[in-house]
Amino acid sequence: MLTKAGLRNLLRERLDQTIVELNHALQGVNLERLGPVLLRLGRSQTLPHWYEQLRDQQTLPNLDGKTVGSVIEMLFVAVLETVILQDIKIPQLRLNPARGVDIPDLDLGIKAPSQNYATSEPFVSAYERLLGSEYDALIVLTDYQKRKLHPPLKLQVIQWHYFLNTELADFALTAIARKHRDWLLTQSETWTQKIFRFLAYINQSDWRAKHLLRIIGAIQEADRIQRLVLEAEIDFRKKNEQRARKDKDAIPEHEIESLLSIAEAQPITLGIIDAADNWVVENYKDFARLPNENEWNRLLVSPLNGQIGMSFALQWRYNFARVFRDN
Repeated sequence: MLTKAGLRNLLRERLDQTIVELNHALQGVNLERLGPVLLRLGRSQTLPHWYEQLRDQQTLPNLDGKTVGSVIEMLFVAVLETVILQDIKIPQLRLNPARGVDIPDLDLGIKAPSQNYATSEPFVSAYERLLGSEYDALIVLTDYQKRKLHPPLKLQVIQWHYFLNTELADFALTAIARKHRDWLLTQSETWTQKIFRFLAYINQSDWRAKHLLRIIGAIQEADRIQRLVLEAEIDFRKKNEQRARKDKDAIPEHEIESLLSIAEAQPITLGIIDAADNWVVENYKDFARLPNENEWNRLLVSPLNGQIGMSFALQWRYNFARVFRDN
């Protein structure tokens, strides 16, 4: 019997066929052959409430986005068992989204965003933003946003992408961490941890944090850092002039003072570390911790190859627009 990793590799090889079969199922084509698996997966081992309409009318009831995700998950597992992996010996696949991974027998997540490209995921650690998820995930983009406006609902998968677990991290933030990790480690392990903490906790809608991120991106280039601090000062004046015209509160002076202090520090790298550390402490107090031993050991060897956007609002918000819009 193949291992979970072996099954995931086989799925990746057969992924295009899998999506074809999933779309057939969403059209109600040969749905009866999936019935036994859907019956087993259904609540109290009953067929899901949408099954008969999909089988008989080739449409789905008017469903909310979360329920659409459940439909996709159930049909996907049924397609895997009945069609895609039917030629090899596998256990009956379970769906278990409440316990961390959607398909535990494959250690695989499945997400079904629509053309807003976003999903909400449980928050475990801020360092997921750099390290990614514990599990690989298949992301299937549906046309739900368009189709729900014209009932009855005829849903299709229009794009898909398989992500390795480390790719489910923030593209821009991991790129900065990857670029500077080795150099930072030659300077100081503590400095490296503080920079990584800033990258993990940054609120990219915060004015000072956005400029700090640009400066950290150039942390090995002293001349460029000076220019970026000057640009931040110009932007500070410009933004406050705009805010004054709109009768909005000004960005406080201490925000720009924190950035100006970088240019005066010796060495300038220490000024950046202190500015990043101060921002984290001011905004998160004791909540923002340094990476624990496990996270740190993983950060040292991780490919830091995030491919998505990640922001935090009670839960993680995964944004896949970068991947799907480029295809």
